[in-house]
Amino acid sequence: MGSKMRNLVLICVALLVISLAVYMRVGDYGFLNYDDDAYVTDNPHVASGITGTSIAWAFTSVDAANWHPVTWLSHMADVELYGMNPRGHHLTNVIIHAISTLLVLLLLLRSTGALWPSAFVAVLFALHPLHVESVAWVAERKDVLSAFFWFLTLLIYGEFAAKRKLGLYFLALFTFILGLMSKPMLVTLPVVMLLLDFWPLNRLHREGEPGLRLLSGRVLALVKEKIPFFICSFLSAAVTIYAQSKGGAVKGLTEVPFQLRIENVPIAYVTYIGKIFWPHNLAMLYPLPQSIPLWHVISSLFFLLLVSGVTIRAARTYPYLAVGWFWFLVTLVPVIGLVQVGLQAMADRYMYIPLTGIGIMVAWGVRESTKSLPHREGVLALLAATVIIASAAVTFHQIGFWRDSITLYRHTLQVTTDNYIIHDNLGLSLERAGNLDAAIREYEEALRINPFYQRSLANLGLALARKGNLDAAIGKYQEALQINPNYNVVHNNLGLALARKGNLDAAIGEYHEALRINPDYVEAHNNLGVALARKGDLDAAIGEFREALRTSPDNMEAYKNLERALTLTGRRIPGPQ
Repeated sequence: MGSKMRNLVLICVALLVISLAVYMRVGDYGFLNYDDDAYVTDNPHVASGITGTSIAWAFTSVDAANWHPVTWLSHMADVELYGMNPRGHHLTNVIIHAISTLLVLLLLLRSTGALWPSAFVAVLFALHPLHVESVAWVAERKDVLSAFFWFLTLLIYGEFAAKRKLGLYFLALFTFILGLMSKPMLVTLPVVMLLLDFWPLNRLHREGEPGLRLLSGRVLALVKEKIPFFICSFLSAAVTIYAQSKGGAVKGLTEVPFQLRIENVPIAYVTYIGKIFWPHNLAMLYPLPQSIPLWHVISSLFFLLLVSGVTIRAARTYPYLAVGWFWFLVTLVPVIGLVQVGLQAMADRYMYIPLTGIGIMVAWGVRESTKSLPHREGVLALLAATVIIASAAVTFHQIGFWRDSITLYRHTLQVTTDNYIIHDNLGLSLERAGNLDAAIREYEEALRINPFYQRSLANLGLALARKGNLDAAIGKYQEALQINPNYNVVHNNLGLALARKGNLDAAIGEYHEALRINPDYVEAHNNLGVALARKGDLDAAIGEFREALRTSPDNMEAYKNLERALTLTGRRIPGPQ
């Protein structure tokens, strides 16, 4: 084994060891009540594991406002292997992240032949604190999984560019499709392929092909080569827009004005860069501000244009600067907020792939700029070691905030302001922990920041009802319904409060309204059955209990209610569903 191969093997082993060592403790953490419920714990399709029905659902569902069947299948596979033990679900994320780290190394090394800069970018990918969110959050499986396919696709594409074997081309296309089916953020990959064609693959120029006309012809040929990839990106983008619109994730212009979206774009780009070099005050949700000072927008835009101009001008001499910079800019476009999904200004998880572009600029830029430095190798080794140790320490510290929902939300509230969504989620976590008074305070704080936040109105109403303050609870439910009359959960909860006050007719009306909005709402069917039974209409009540069991055959509450109703009518009691 040659020294270069030996170094490569040692680096690979070191990357695996350090990645697993830093992240392994997430295996002791539980699920969060933010998205982990939708993706795993409260998702009956995922909870059933891999079955014919669940596989069909994965490929046809747009739940969680996305179409990502490969991500769903990976969660189902975890359930098959680990059940609902969060340890296995967390460690799968860690393992995929560690493997992707090796792919980053192999991709850059295969393309450039430069071992140590490639290793630096790989270790930056492994240990940067901005990546904690993607790895430590079970619901962000789509991040680590899609990145795995992203780097695998580019590695295979580099082999195709070198060997020109059609099988490699179609294999790259196949892995790209799997990546899109993990997370549609990968739609920009064909553009990054073109960047890599410029450097380090150097496919824009061939010997004996000088001249602008021949160069433009070569560019056109390389673009044509990517047409199947662009078609897949276009189809994925169309499906994603449909899924997010249907799921209510895309915010309208009344919620997030277009001017604010435009203003936030340069601010977000510059803030991301700042957090790459100084990763402090990291949070799981950065709230979108109500307004942004104009001078912030102008100065950020000027900085972005300046760096873009400099890298383009220097592209012939320092091509890695342009490639790294535009890798960063381009890969962030799908999540930069022009199509606003959610109410965040930015998110650490969005940097999982884009950060590599900045890493390329730093690694090759430092190597080039220190050529004449005395004791260069020692100085670079010391600098790299400092970055690695600092990154590992900050990342290890940041991981600690993800141990449970309450710890994570409290940290987020410490480093952000006016974060009503996190106040609401903290309230839910405190309520589930049995601290109802503290939960009510969090809901009230969320509503102080945003009096029209429907979820906090609904949650506050439910908490007040649990404390026995039914009149106040009914008032909060009615406020929520004034904002959104089609909030089926609130109609159901309002019905429960009215029933507790003895107003069964009004309660039945609310249950019917909840079922008009969602005919498969199991809890509303069961509650309607209870109310009808209390009014003496046992036949109608039995129909509602059976309807609940048709949708959810394992619902023991509905089964017991059906059993009681049938007993009262003298009919045969069915066996367990």
